[in-house]
Amino acid sequence: MADDTHRDGPPPFERPFEDEDTKQRVYGAVLHAREPMTAAEIADRADCSTESARTHLSFYAELGIVVRHEGRPAGYERNDDYFEWRRVNELARRHTVDELQARVSELTDRIESYRAEYDADSPADVHVLEFDAERIDDVYADLGDWATAIEERRLHERARRDAAGPAASSYG
Repeated sequence: MADDTHRDGPPPFERPFEDEDTKQRVYGAVLHAREPMTAAEIADRADCSTESARTHLSFYAELGIVVRHEGRPAGYERNDDYFEWRRVNELARRHTVDELQARVSELTDRIESYRAEYDADSPADVHVLEFDAERIDDVYADLGDWATAIEERRLHERARRDAAGPAASSYG
């Protein structure tokens, strides 16, 4: 019965991939990496042999999921461009061109609202320490939401263009 303690919740922090097969554990280790790692480092995180990690990493590199950096030893990192491409394709598949355009418009309105509120072109242009101490948490939350809106608008616009095909350039 003790084995069922985390059945409905997240796995223990020390072993987040324990119920997955080796291929999934290697995938998870690469996705969570913040910088290039060697196959041995990934194997350690994925709780598998270095050779097994190398085999799966080669497979993921062929698919474009992982970038392999030549060297001794070689380094591996997730390919953020692949995941962005995947997200854009998913948006284009799940939504119509009109739905994507409506979302771009909503996000543009939110971005413009933040620009007006903070009298700045981007979140990076806002000097948080110029605000009263009791408001700083709200300002940071707004800046995070603003940055997210900018990124989401970019992805939705890209998906809209992809979904619209050659006619997308006429949208302006």
